[in-house]
Amino acid sequence: MMTKFHRLLSMTTAMVVATASLAYAEPSAELIAAAKKEGMLTTIALPHDWCGYGDVIAAFKKKYPEIQVNELNPDAGSADEVEAVKANKDNKGPQAPDVVDVGLAFGPQMKKEGLLQPYKVSTWDEIPANIKDADGYWYGDYYGVMSFLVNKDLVKTSPKDWADLMKPEYAGQVALAGDPRASNQAILGVLAAGMASGAKAGKDAGEAGLKYFADLNKAGNFVPVIGKSGTLAQGATPIVVMWDYNALAAKDTLAGNPPVEVVVPASGVLAGVYVQGISAYAPHPNAAKLWMEHLYSDEGQNLWLKGYCHPARFNAMVKAGKVPQDLIDKLPPAAAYEKAYFPTLEEVDANKAAVTGGWDKVVGANVK
Repeated sequence: MMTKFHRLLSMTTAMVVATASLAYAEPSAELIAAAKKEGMLTTIALPHDWCGYGDVIAAFKKKYPEIQVNELNPDAGSADEVEAVKANKDNKGPQAPDVVDVGLAFGPQMKKEGLLQPYKVSTWDEIPANIKDADGYWYGDYYGVMSFLVNKDLVKTSPKDWADLMKPEYAGQVALAGDPRASNQAILGVLAAGMASGAKAGKDAGEAGLKYFADLNKAGNFVPVIGKSGTLAQGATPIVVMWDYNALAAKDTLAGNPPVEVVVPASGVLAGVYVQGISAYAPHPNAAKLWMEHLYSDEGQNLWLKGYCHPARFNAMVKAGKVPQDLIDKLPPAAAYEKAYFPTLEEVDANKAAVTGGWDKVVGANVK
C-alpha cells in the first residue's frame, strides 16, 4: 500500500531544460482568441463547494470575462455526465457539456465510446503517467481519501472505522454522498467499506462492500438519502461517507453550526482520483482547452489545494516552491494518508461493475 501511495505522490518525471519552458507556458494567444470568439464554456457537475470549484470558476471568469461560464446540474454524478454528453451529440446548444470531471473509471469508458477528444495541456509532463491517458483523452486532476463527516451535535462518539458504523448507537444516521448506482464518490465508498473487511480491491471488495451496506441497511443504520452538508446540518444524515476534501469544505461552510468532525477511518483508507476530459462533441472546443490550461496552471492547481484536494501536479509544484506553506499546513496530518490505497484502473472498473450491477439486488435501498 505504501508503495502505491508514494508511487502516485512521486511525480517522477525529470524535467529537463528543453521541456521546462513547455511545462510553464501560458496558453497561446491564438487559443485565447479562439476561445473568446466562442464566448461560452459549458461545465457540468461542478458544485462550488467541491474541491474549491467556486474559486476555480471565479478565477477563470476574472481572467477571461469575455467567456460566459454556463454551469449545468452542479449535483450530477459521473454517470450523469456521460449521459449528458451522449444525449447532446447533435446539440450545439447550452445543454451540451464542453468538459467533464469524472471518476477515474469513467475516463477510459468515455474514450472507448468515442465521447472524448484528446488535448494535452502545457503542463502535461507534470501529470503522473499512471493517472493520464497517453494520447491525451483524459487526465488526472486531483485526489483525496474516503472519510466520515460527523455531526457532533447528534453523534457524541465519532466512529473511528467502518466496523463502528454497525453499532446500534448509529441507527438511522449513516449515508453515502451519492447514489451508488451512478455516483463515483458513492461507488468508491462501497469499495472502501469492502476493503476494510479484508477483501481484495476490485470485484471482491465491491461485492464485500455491497454485503456491508446490505447489513448496515438491515441493521437500520443506513439512510437512503444522498448526504451533503445541508442534510447533515438538518440531522437527516448525521454521518456522511464522502471524500475528505468535501468533508473539510463542509466543515468550513458550516463554521461550527453544527460542529463537525472529519474522520479518516483506521482501515479501508481509499484514495480516489478524478479526471478531466473534453467532450468529442464540445460546442466550444477552444474554450474547453483554455479551461484545461486554467485548471492545470499553477493558479488552478493551488486553488484546488485551497479546496483541500491534492492536485495532480502537487509534488512537482512543492519541489519547485510553487505551493504556499499555509495551504500545506491546512491539510490533514500526513499520517492519516499513510495507509491510503490507490486502486488500479482495472480494480476501479471491476468494483464499479460489481457495485452498479449489484446494488439493487443485494442492498435494495433506493438512494435519492
